[in-house]
Amino acid sequence: MKLLAEALGPGSARPLSAVPYWPSFVADDHTPVEFSVALAQHEPPVVRMIVESLAEQPGLRENVTAALGVLDRLAEQHQLDLRQLDAVRDLFLPADPQGAFAFWYSLIVQPDVAPAIKVYLNPEVRGRESATSLVREALGRLGLGAAYETVTAHALRREGRDRFSFFALDLMDEQRARVKTYVAHEAAEIPDVVVAAGATPDADTELLADIVALACGGTGPFARRPLMSSYTFMSGDTDRPSGYSLYIPVRDYVRDDLEACERVLAIMARCRLDTAPFVMALASMVRRPLADGVGLIAHVSLRLGRPRPGVTVYLSSEAYDVTPARTTAMSV
Repeated sequence: MKLLAEALGPGSARPLSAVPYWPSFVADDHTPVEFSVALAQHEPPVVRMIVESLAEQPGLRENVTAALGVLDRLAEQHQLDLRQLDAVRDLFLPADPQGAFAFWYSLIVQPDVAPAIKVYLNPEVRGRESATSLVREALGRLGLGAAYETVTAHALRREGRDRFSFFALDLMDEQRARVKTYVAHEAAEIPDVVVAAGATPDADTELLADIVALACGGTGPFARRPLMSSYTFMSGDTDRPSGYSLYIPVRDYVRDDLEACERVLAIMARCRLDTAPFVMALASMVRRPLADGVGLIAHVSLRLGRPRPGVTVYLSSEAYDVTPARTTAMSV
């Protein structure tokens, strides 16, 4: 937990109060941290945390300053490689950031392995209208200019409804570091994300369609929080990604967390994954009957292709609030 406290920055010293002193968008109740457990066949589970650093007097600009101060300390302690971030820093970290956030961390921990650290950047940090050109420039600077055309052809097909939402970089040596770009799909249907996944060689689109239907209880359109594609580029990739993931906001398509849990267990059965690590992770977080709220189980994602196919489940701490369960079914 020391790494988490470091990543939270100066604001980590503040006690929890009745309301968050900064409305972070990491989690629905504005807690600045979200936990997840990544599962794969024949591999140990991996725990991840998404974190927003908070300044003593928080604001978008102030939080970026706090996050960069954290980065200096983490880079020294964990021998981080900042070259890819430095190549695009001026694009994503303007003096006057816009949008819901500008800089988040992902902390990845597992037994007997040094922590891995990733940063999330906001393509809309200069305004939504600039997001596409900003991502195009960033991919070009990182040697992935040809990949932009692949992503747009598969994922940005529906004008006004598909948009770049995140840009992420591993802070490790370039031979192991991934570049990830994310696309949100407003009101998408299963065929839309099947086409999006086709950018990645050998993506199992039949499995993808099954997982979406299991998570959302239907085929779409998914008009609440959007489904989100992400493309993983690894060393040696030029015009096509090595991996594809789909992030599904399961909490928007269920009545309560009991139903969400049932759907996650069905997804794991479909993927032939051991459910025990998810059950243990959920048990460590839950402080109420699952049927009494919705959002503890926030997202589920399916990873296809390299480097590590599997399923990840995202869990909210509900540190500030619990969203009441719905009274009607949300399936579509």
